Amino acid sequence: MDEIDHESLKSFLPASFGTSGGEFDPTAQMETVRRKLPGQPDARQAGSARSKGDSDSDKGSDDDDDDDDSEDEDEFPTSHGIVFKTHDRAVTTITVDPAGSRMITGSTDCTIKLHDFATMTPNTLRAFKSVDPTATKSSANSETHPVHVARFNPNSPSQVLVVTATPQARILSRDGDTTVEFVKGDMYLRDMNMTKGHISEITSGTWHPQKYDLCVTAGTDSTLRIWDVNVRNKQRDVIVHKSKFAGSAGRSRMTAVAWGSQVEGGNTLLVAAALDGALVMWGGEGPFNRPSAEISQAHASNTWTSGIDISSDGRLVVTRGGDDTIKLWDTRKFKQPVNTTSHVSTSSQYPTSNIMFAPNASSIITGSETGDLHILNPATLKPELVTPVTPGSALISVLWHDKLNQIITGSVNAETHVLFNPKISTKGAVMVMSKPPKRRHVDDDPSLTTDMSQGVSGDAIVNPGTSSEAIQGSTFSSRHPTVGLTASGRSRDPRRPHIPATTPFARSQPDERHIKERIPLSSMREEDPREALLKYAEKAEKDPLFTRVWNKTQPKTIYADLSDEEEGGPDKKKQKT
Repeated sequence: MDEIDHESLKSFLPASFGTSGGEFDPTAQMETVRRKLPGQPDARQAGSARSKGDSDSDKGSDDDDDDDDSEDEDEFPTSHGIVFKTHDRAVTTITVDPAGSRMITGSTDCTIKLHDFATMTPNTLRAFKSVDPTATKSSANSETHPVHVARFNPNSPSQVLVVTATPQARILSRDGDTTVEFVKGDMYLRDMNMTKGHISEITSGTWHPQKYDLCVTAGTDSTLRIWDVNVRNKQRDVIVHKSKFAGSAGRSRMTAVAWGSQVEGGNTLLVAAALDGALVMWGGEGPFNRPSAEISQAHASNTWTSGIDISSDGRLVVTRGGDDTIKLWDTRKFKQPVNTTSHVSTSSQYPTSNIMFAPNASSIITGSETGDLHILNPATLKPELVTPVTPGSALISVLWHDKLNQIITGSVNAETHVLFNPKISTKGAVMVMSKPPKRRHVDDDPSLTTDMSQGVSGDAIVNPGTSSEAIQGSTFSSRHPTVGLTASGRSRDPRRPHIPATTPFARSQPDERHIKERIPLSSMREEDPREALLKYAEKAEKDPLFTRVWNKTQPKTIYADLSDEEEGGPDKKKQKT
């Protein structure tokens, strides 16, 4: 009986302490995320079989088989993949900073999610912060809008251009804080050159490829507007597209815009698409009075051209139209498409469905209605690889990061997939899957703890000791010193700044520091006016400032002497009886 109890106790107690409870095999863990394609065996079962200690000869034969199966996959980073499920609705835009350390995704759930590859492990694939870019601090019930575009500044990674379904674009910091909100134009002005900003919804936007302080936005008011991030109350330049097929108004919605550079060192290129089917090109440095080239019927009229991109050498432009076609254009002969292929469009439901060149312009990637990733040959526009990512859910946004050499996709089912190949990809998802899984503690019960990535509401904070849940929460915080709140309400996570508690009465009130620096004599608010006046009472009596001249001219006051009979003072009117 004692031996049985001893064995059961030994199996119950942990054998070691720390984040890992044994030897960690990064190769076996990497095999668990190998993508299972049709006609191939399940790689996860093969990876688990290897981890149980196969012989060296068996490992060699397995490796040979794997090499034979993955010969076609080594050209593109699609052999492995991890999945992020941080949004509630369709993922419409994806951006990664130039260094490849931070990923931001936008969605129709009106939020953007911030992910940091350096802090994630295979079992903690979550966003560390969620931000609503259109929410304002002054109004608790502010409207929210879907996110169309989010773009890291390629020349200044601390800035992110965010375009939502509003007339105002915003510049956010890499931590999700709004730093610049561009002005909205006057909707009652007919001349679009006279308005200071967009008067209707913005559909697309991007950064200047070389200058860190310039960006461009395309709106449904038939204009492109170039902004300087240092000037928020007026755009720098206005480009008005006059449609030839829009009647007397001459307006057409601008659906997509791209800003590219040329290898020869010439001027940059600014290319935009409109709802009337036009494709227009300007010199990126101006003047913008007239376009340098324009194609009237590049795509069918009244179809939404959602995707447009310029190759790294500035010679090719690819567009994905709402007329179920993909077309390739040469900027030197901007009249007829170089090549055309049919591709089912998803822009009618998701107007941000994009298309883009690979970093070296050797391939073109885009999503499909069936959830497949298409990698096309830029010369023929024929697919070099078609791989399923989210079968049954349309693939909306795609991104091929040049430094990471990884492909990131966003789908209608709210999933973000990061595709990579350990042999040719670096950092990013490779770094995440090279780490041992975070060991969960017995107290890590999601029903008893708070997910700090989603923030903490005021209703969820309780005083320690008031309930069993509070006791369990305090126990969890004591075991994890970087998660939760301290007794004073400050965040234990050093990356999160302390946000003071606000009440409905103090949301619109300026802080104390602003009052002292901006408002003259603001220190007198805390001073008692009676005591302030009494400080000068003695000085005013000895040396009067305003009545000093009366010391010589003021006559001496003479009062009449009252007799005993006149104690009541001067004669008073007799009261009526």
